[in-house]
Amino acid sequence: MKIIIWLIAGGVVLSGIIIGIGIIQYKREVTETNPDYIIELMKEKAKNNTISLSINHNNENWVQVNENIPLPLASTVKIIIAIEYAKQAADGRVNPNSNVSLKDLESYFVPKTDGGAHKAWLAQLKREQYTDKVPLKEVANGMIAFSSNANTDYLIQVLGLDRINQVLPQLGIPNHEPIYPLVSSLFIPSRLMAEKNITKEEALTLLRDMDMEEYRNRAIHIHKNWHTEKPTANEKKRLIKEFDMEFQKVWSDRLTKATTKEYASLLSKLNRKEFFNMDVHEHLDPLMEQLMKNPNNREWLLHAGQKGGSTAFVFTLAMYATDKEGNQTEIAFFSNDLSIIEQAKLSQVMNAFQLEFLTNSDFREYVKSELSHL
Repeated sequence: MKIIIWLIAGGVVLSGIIIGIGIIQYKREVTETNPDYIIELMKEKAKNNTISLSINHNNENWVQVNENIPLPLASTVKIIIAIEYAKQAADGRVNPNSNVSLKDLESYFVPKTDGGAHKAWLAQLKREQYTDKVPLKEVANGMIAFSSNANTDYLIQVLGLDRINQVLPQLGIPNHEPIYPLVSSLFIPSRLMAEKNITKEEALTLLRDMDMEEYRNRAIHIHKNWHTEKPTANEKKRLIKEFDMEFQKVWSDRLTKATTKEYASLLSKLNRKEFFNMDVHEHLDPLMEQLMKNPNNREWLLHAGQKGGSTAFVFTLAMYATDKEGNQTEIAFFSNDLSIIEQAKLSQVMNAFQLEFLTNSDFREYVKSELSHL
């Protein structure tokens, strides 16, 4: 039996991150594919409240470690935006086939800040012979399948941030932090320095002390005024130059937070397909269930979907699956304050962990026995 599960992650690109570690050591460390690594990392970091895991299997709370600790979601938050897109497409508020100018999307794109996601999506469009326009449903697909942050902020503008955030209580996850635009938040430091005529060090202090409501409001303000005060090409270049690891850490730590317990609950709703009307799933499932495009997965899975996210410090994953024997699984894994090697190893190992859990009953019992006491 074979499963192919890939994790699409969106985050800030780090150039030369392996310098100082040693290329040989780095390669040796990150070629790890043993799924036990997830278990060992959970044991190591659980007491620090920087890692969380919630697994449901056949309606049983299989594993719950730090399930109520809010952690940054990174691009996993895009699931909520995809749900609101599907709802509005189902009720006719947006037309999935309406044309979107690639030039309009380009205004939201900041090079070297999304792990190459947007460029990869554009390359795919070129292969499919799109030119200057794409249907809105393809913009949504680029947000989930490629994790384009530019597409995400464009969809926030189209769907409405208030409506997106109304999804949270509707889903029964009221403790989920409010969602705010991703790309516009990158410009908070430079706008803050210009507004107050302060140095980088002073801006870092202000940002670290700033309450989340003000931080979100600043991101929203930049987003709302994007077309009248959109960042210039020079401002984008300056951001790329100035957005060093210290600013990246502040940005990463302030991304929308939620708990794995909440996301396991959300994933259960997507997995069982009883919470939303089927006309919503008609638009949502093609986005979320990219895994089912692979014929090997279709051999043994009825359906499966996932979304991951990452920054230099964060790795998150939310996935659900129902196999042809009727077994249902939901996995939500969030982690923060990772080292470079830990982050890279998680990217390598998570696929193997999912495969073993979904297909190996002995491994499922092993995971439960090893993590139940944490």
